[in-house]
Amino acid sequence: MDLVTRRVRGAEGIAGPLLFLEGVPRARLGEIVRIRAGGEERRGQIIELAGARVAIQVLEETRGLAPARAEVTLTGEVAALGVSRGMLGRVLDGLGRPVDGLPPPIAEARLPIHGAALNVTRREKPADFIETGISAIDGMNTLVRGQKLPVFSCAGLPAGRLAAQLVCQARVRGGERFAVVFAAMGAPFREYDAYLEAFRRAGVLDRTVVFLNRAEDPPIERLMTPRCALTCAEHLAFGHGLHVLVVLTDMTSYCEALREVALAREEVPGRRGYPGYMYTDLATLYERAGRIAGRPGSITQVPVLTMPDDDLTHPIPDLSGYITEGQIVLSRDLDRRGVYPPIDVLPSLSRLMGLGVGPGRTRADHRPVADQLYALYARGRDVRRMAAIVGAANLGEEERRLLEVADRFERELVGQGDAFRSIEDTLELGWKLLAPFPAEALARIPAAVLEARRKEAR
Repeated sequence: MDLVTRRVRGAEGIAGPLLFLEGVPRARLGEIVRIRAGGEERRGQIIELAGARVAIQVLEETRGLAPARAEVTLTGEVAALGVSRGMLGRVLDGLGRPVDGLPPPIAEARLPIHGAALNVTRREKPADFIETGISAIDGMNTLVRGQKLPVFSCAGLPAGRLAAQLVCQARVRGGERFAVVFAAMGAPFREYDAYLEAFRRAGVLDRTVVFLNRAEDPPIERLMTPRCALTCAEHLAFGHGLHVLVVLTDMTSYCEALREVALAREEVPGRRGYPGYMYTDLATLYERAGRIAGRPGSITQVPVLTMPDDDLTHPIPDLSGYITEGQIVLSRDLDRRGVYPPIDVLPSLSRLMGLGVGPGRTRADHRPVADQLYALYARGRDVRRMAAIVGAANLGEEERRLLEVADRFERELVGQGDAFRSIEDTLELGWKLLAPFPAEALARIPAAVLEARRKEAR
């Protein structure tokens, strides 16, 4: 090793995206290195230290890289991203490099991408409402500023379309400054192009920062993409006081890349072959959402993930559910019947909904109407199963009414298509679905709220 330039000539070996060196006594964990072999330069990052032996994850393709001819230069720097408000409206790759044909944004600061979770002693409770324009979320499982609310999808369901719709439609009420950071990991070319076209068509690119990691890009880049996106979001939120919504899709691609690197490092696998530290790794991403006491701005996260084999107990959704505050679950049955977005509200949950709804935030009748719709829809689903056994003709009047409200709930409230629907329109539609029921059947709605509604209707 050259102690002046900190350069190593010749590597011990290579395994997938990892390069192994011996005799590097002054290396630092997380340090960025430059790798030159045959005139081509690649970048890498030190991810493991074992005395003077180091493992480097190469950030570009390793095909054609001969370990014996590799020359590795240690830079002394950690992985960092140049951030600025000028990133709004830009399209970047998974490492934060421009792919829109424009020069790099002028950086206001260079921040390490491996940020820390928000300090619990300075963390404020999530509060206030983020309007997505999607009734099944706004009305039934409200998204709150500072919350982490993942979307659990199944293979073949329109999770990407829903993610793009969230970027295009989400807003905060009251005229406060709002921005979106969108990060796609392992996106096929067709999705890659569709995301950009959707954002341009909706006219939201000027308030959005887009990070796109393509399916053909090295898996290592997938591990950096959400960290670059969150570093950018933190600067916009806590440096410029914006309320930032971060949409991350698909976290399953991220976890697959994490498993691939762990296998290359010959680590002992955990559940289903994923590394045992995957919970901790996901927490380092999800816990970067929130609000800081005494500072304007907030970061709200909507991670989108595909459940392998439609299994809610698979490690990826299972661990994500432990860390986050609820989940939005997409239904294959609803999608099969042409309902979009196919959100199944019964297993879906927003644990912080109560902090973002009510007087001064949405409406005083929001929670009672949502609770009553949930109760009637759940009973209607039970009746539907019973009708499949005994036949709809053998149902009583009350059962037929419950079955009808369940059908209308899915068709009219959930199945809104790509249209934007305000929270006021959602609640009015909710009251319309409740109209056929007598007051004594609406036990979840306080009498004062029912009386106020009657006075409004006169």
